[in-house]
Amino acid sequence: MRIVIKLGGTLLDQPKTLKALASQIAALPAGAQPVVVHGGGKQMTKFLEERGVESRFVNGLRVTTPEVLDAVLKIFAGSVNKQLVAALVAEGAPAVGLSGIDAKLAEAKPMRAELGAVGRIHRVNAELLEVLCDASYLPVVACVAGDSDGNIYNVNADQMASALAVAFDADRLIFLTDVEGVRGAGGAILSHLTPDDAKKLISAGVATGGMQAKLEAACEAVDQGVSEVVIAPGAAPGILDRLIAGESAGTLLSWNWEPEDVEEEEEE
Repeated sequence: MRIVIKLGGTLLDQPKTLKALASQIAALPAGAQPVVVHGGGKQMTKFLEERGVESRFVNGLRVTTPEVLDAVLKIFAGSVNKQLVAALVAEGAPAVGLSGIDAKLAEAKPMRAELGAVGRIHRVNAELLEVLCDASYLPVVACVAGDSDGNIYNVNADQMASALAVAFDADRLIFLTDVEGVRGAGGAILSHLTPDDAKKLISAGVATGGMQAKLEAACEAVDQGVSEVVIAPGAAPGILDRLIAGESAGTLLSWNWEPEDVEEEEEE
């Protein structure tokens, strides 16, 4: 079974949570072939604030000026990636830190000009992931990508995880984040969604910002062959163990359910 796990930057900024997640990832059953993708938005915002640089976002995407791109390399591909790799190695996992730039793992094209150096993944070198996983290594991928001309792009970590999951033929894509799951219009956590449900939440303005980006990435993964995507609270005790064991937690997105009434969901 192939699993892509995306870890939100807020989780990685909490030492106890980081250690717990690293322990659970290291303890995944043999043959699971996990790939980890991580963000680092909280750390990035703090780094920029300390230097007097304002963070601006458009639809959940960070506007990336040359100054911000330099910070992206330092934080995403540097300190956050290596701290996560170190935590995994300490728990016995043979983790290897990468970015999308390495061996053209993930190539990107620039998005809208107003976003600056923000890219969208359009090609993945899945062979690199297969070589590493077949050799029992654990790829840990920072959300930075390049192109054939040597340009570097800041890439939304959710979209990076989705693109890798599709190219790697992953069975599951798990987003571990700092929220309990996806909320409906009434505020209650939705246990299941179809991609159509998720798109309704976005069009109705219920899912915005970071959750909008996450749901868009989840829909792309499911629509392109990933069986299911889970959005779950990464700080919940034993969350990854529970999900791998088949327990329900957070929100599961798949085509294999009857749609919930996302517009009229009431608080329980």
